Amino acid sequence: MINQTMLQYFEWYLPANQRLWRRCAAQAGRLRELGITMVWLPPAYKGAGGAQDVGYGAYDLYDLGEFDQKGTVGTKYGTREEYLAAVRALQSEGIAVLADIVLNHRMGADGTEQVPAVEDAGNDRRRQIGPETVITAWTRFEFPGRQGKYSDFVWDWTCFDGTDWDQGRKRNGIYLFRDKSWDSQVDSENGNYDYLMGADLDFSNPRVVEEMKRWGKWYLETVGMDGFRLDAVKHINRDFYTDWLNTMRAESGKELFTVGEYWSPELPRLQDYLQGDGGVMSLFDVPLHFRLHEASRSHGNYPMDKLLEGTLWQADPDHAVPFVDNHDTQPGQALASWVDGWFKPLAYGLILLRGGGCPCVFWGDLYGIPHDQIGPVQELPLFLKVRELFAWGELEDYFDNANVVGFVRRGDEAHPDSGLVVLISDGTGGQKQMTAGNRLAGRTMVDCTGHVPGTVQVGTDGRAVFRVQGGSISVWVTKEAADRLFTEGV
Repeated sequence: MINQTMLQYFEWYLPANQRLWRRCAAQAGRLRELGITMVWLPPAYKGAGGAQDVGYGAYDLYDLGEFDQKGTVGTKYGTREEYLAAVRALQSEGIAVLADIVLNHRMGADGTEQVPAVEDAGNDRRRQIGPETVITAWTRFEFPGRQGKYSDFVWDWTCFDGTDWDQGRKRNGIYLFRDKSWDSQVDSENGNYDYLMGADLDFSNPRVVEEMKRWGKWYLETVGMDGFRLDAVKHINRDFYTDWLNTMRAESGKELFTVGEYWSPELPRLQDYLQGDGGVMSLFDVPLHFRLHEASRSHGNYPMDKLLEGTLWQADPDHAVPFVDNHDTQPGQALASWVDGWFKPLAYGLILLRGGGCPCVFWGDLYGIPHDQIGPVQELPLFLKVRELFAWGELEDYFDNANVVGFVRRGDEAHPDSGLVVLISDGTGGQKQMTAGNRLAGRTMVDCTGHVPGTVQVGTDGRAVFRVQGGSISVWVTKEAADRLFTEGV
């Protein structure tokens, strides 16, 4: 048994020096030592922005840094060979690799086409706001640098539903192509949120669906990844990914753990998606992220006993990937909702030690973000190791106070010295009597964070009073567990 822990191995402002894959390969052993079991790598294929593209401006999904396209051979992160070497290095350490899949749109077309289209309202894509006209659309993708290697599929306007730019008039808009309709199994924001950016793939077109399956099989054969992170699933027909993932699993014979990005703070929307997808994926817990963000901005006045209410982690932990921040929420991004630094240790202690779901750690919190003078969360290596070694056994929550909340993990036979007690306070701090359980009865416990000095002696009935400082977190483990952490240099 292991506690699965994901690491998002990039942030938005990484230098465009084409070195990330080499760094990843070199750090694989260290990541395993930290307790990372799964790494989500950024999009590995050529983006419209060439060596500057983070990867979400998808241009050629068959170009993993192999062809001279968009002004570069390598991607922002390196070459195809370096990417494959990084994957193998991680897997050799027993770390699963998740590939980032961006199928909603294409950008950086090689040519334009004259396309009949109507303009829809930006805030309600069900409403037409102008007559049909012919626009000049960037919809011709021929990939001249690749010259048909791996796939000779040529994308033209019939492969897309619409776009947002008329090159002829130099005008933005939401343009729906003739005889097309927005996909129906998408989020209802803006009436219909099929369209997001670029040239929007038409998943009702059998040619498009079959090409995406061919590409997926090729990608699996080439890279041998262990799962996927799916971008922007709320903008893509739900049935497509159910079919696509089932096909990929049958092709590879692997479980292919998959997490989708459905960006909504509303739990019912996530639940509705999961109920209709046939159980093929988990989702990032966006509602939890927004609660952590709000708590960090509430100056100690957040009702901590309500922190988990309305989260996917609480409602459906088996399909939840709790996270604190990511590349979209970091400062300067369109979805910026950064969790304040003082609250980060509290948030990570919660998602890493409480259990349930597969928590995701963000690069910017583990290594820092120099672009914004943001340092790493100092407690993260400690919490990762505590999760790996001691966060085991039955869970009991103590979310019963607006200021001080906590939980107990009672340990198990399989993990020596396991079991812990966690207290979190966004306000003045305090104490709470908690039942640590029979396995911890009579044991001496210490706060391994060092925030609360001294020891706590657990009674023979398994109970004790534990403390936490104001605006802080305390993680109480047995004295023996703390000694092991010290010995391992954590």
